[in-house]
Amino acid sequence: MRYLFLLVLLVIIGAGTYIYSSMPPKTEVFVGDEAPDFSLVDTKGNKVTLAEMRGKVVLVNFWATWCPPCVEEMPSMDMLNKFMAEEDFVMLAINTEKNGSTVVPKFLEKKPYGFTILYDDQGIVQQQYGVHQFPESFIVGKDGDVVEKISGPLDWSSPRAVAFLKSFCKR
Repeated sequence: MRYLFLLVLLVIIGAGTYIYSSMPPKTEVFVGDEAPDFSLVDTKGNKVTLAEMRGKVVLVNFWATWCPPCVEEMPSMDMLNKFMAEEDFVMLAINTEKNGSTVVPKFLEKKPYGFTILYDDQGIVQQQYGVHQFPESFIVGKDGDVVEKISGPLDWSSPRAVAFLKSFCKR
């Protein structure tokens, strides 16, 4: 009986070790970290890579169509994108839904936006950045480092937010 107990215990420990080791590592991106590079497809079928944006300030926003705060902040993101048109600035809104390529076009029919929307339908970039709540945004400086991380919605078109982002464009 004692050997059976030990055998069961070893199987449980071994299974737990296997499950733990096969899980993808949890990561989180902090201010000062180099922004993890990614390559995703946008709503027009173009491949967009963060590394291509080096030399510009990039707002990376993670969102979903089912997220009311995400949807609420999108008009202000669109305004910000217009305010920043003359700056070295790019906005990338990463949709994290598994069926994003189906639901996002329908969503955009009701309200089109002028900024780039990308599909992360497998959640790879979401995992790279350690995003677990929506919306969550990262401001990536011209050098590729994260200069700010914002959890939750923001009025991106407020004078304070616009001035804050323009200050990074002038550096």
